[in-house]
Amino acid sequence: MSQVYKGVQFIPGQDDFIPDSHVYVIGDPASGDISLVDAGLTGKGAYKAASITKLGIGPEDVKRVIMTHTHLDHIGCLAELQKTFPGAELWVHELEADLLEKGDDRAVYGMDMFKGMCQMQFSLAPDAFRFKVDRKLEGGETLEIGNMVWEVIHIPGHSMGGIALYEPVGKVLIPGDVVYADYAIGRFDLFGANPAQLKDSLDRLSKLDVDILLPGHNQIVKGVPAGYIRKTTKMWEPYLV
Repeated sequence: MSQVYKGVQFIPGQDDFIPDSHVYVIGDPASGDISLVDAGLTGKGAYKAASITKLGIGPEDVKRVIMTHTHLDHIGCLAELQKTFPGAELWVHELEADLLEKGDDRAVYGMDMFKGMCQMQFSLAPDAFRFKVDRKLEGGETLEIGNMVWEVIHIPGHSMGGIALYEPVGKVLIPGDVVYADYAIGRFDLFGANPAQLKDSLDRLSKLDVDILLPGHNQIVKGVPAGYIRKTTKMWEPYLV
């Protein structure tokens, strides 16, 4: 784990057979108003909680978990983290929040074959992903949290309720799995995915001035080259129809 920008800490995922998403801890530590961006894969809760505690953050300081989207590798250990941070609210885009509240896990597993495999591997109950959502995001919100200001951008395509968080002062972008730091983008063949929407979302992100790119997996980048997201979009454009 490391500080990538003032008020932004990086806890890397621990990939096994299934990838584990990174967690970003955002907010001025002195504010007592800390947010976690994403949770991670089932079984990774103890690692993530211990990493957060090592930052000197107490359970009472973690006010919310903001999900970039609800795929298993991002939300799988949410229930584990909720035991350590019981006061943390859950914030999710409304399109996936409604599914979580109904216990509809199609946006968690993405496909039936993967669902069966994961339920067997992790001994997951049929109702493992029914959650109360405290705030349903739409995109377009400005979040004043932890003595920082973040913009919420709805970026469907990889998932129906995907969001990015953008901090304009440091030019920090947390795009979930929509765009990565190696000219790759998120897959678009799972439940709720849509290649044309993904292209539109990439176009939207390409208009931002981004210096620090903090994707859901793989490497992070400081000093993002000008036009990087636009170039990535152009590379994938023939497939996003």
